Amino acid sequence: MSAMTLTRPPVSTAARMLMERSRAGLLQACAARSPGERYVTAHLAAIRAAAAVLAVRSRPGGRGGPRSVWEVLPRLAPEMGEWASFFASTASRRAAIEAGRVDVVTTRDADDLLRDAEAFHHLVESSLGLPYQQVLPLALPSCE
Repeated sequence: MSAMTLTRPPVSTAARMLMERSRAGLLQACAARSPGERYVTAHLAAIRAAAAVLAVRSRPGGRGGPRSVWEVLPRLAPEMGEWASFFASTASRRAAIEAGRVDVVTTRDADDLLRDAEAFHHLVESSLGLPYQQVLPLALPSCE
């Protein structure tokens, strides 16, 4: 009996760049001066990590029309479906902040989303076969 070896698709330059941008976004969110800025920047970092998965797993000539990364991710990476649902549910708050509503998130909300975005980033690193790289310090600096 022979053992079956699972192979991962190669990690493209585009996917590596998206992961680096995700990492930079997490660091930028960590340095944010307001909860709103931290929340928006953390959310965008998660989007970039998800886009890296799509860059590796998507096939040319997919369905037409723009789609949310959170809508496409579960189809290409079913194991990330709960993460996609979670981040999709946070998109309306991000949009409200970008529209000027700074009262929609607390410092705790922003810190929690940042930690969740970092956890998702590490999950994507692992799924792509990239080495783990610590991003955030153990204690987040205050953003207020």
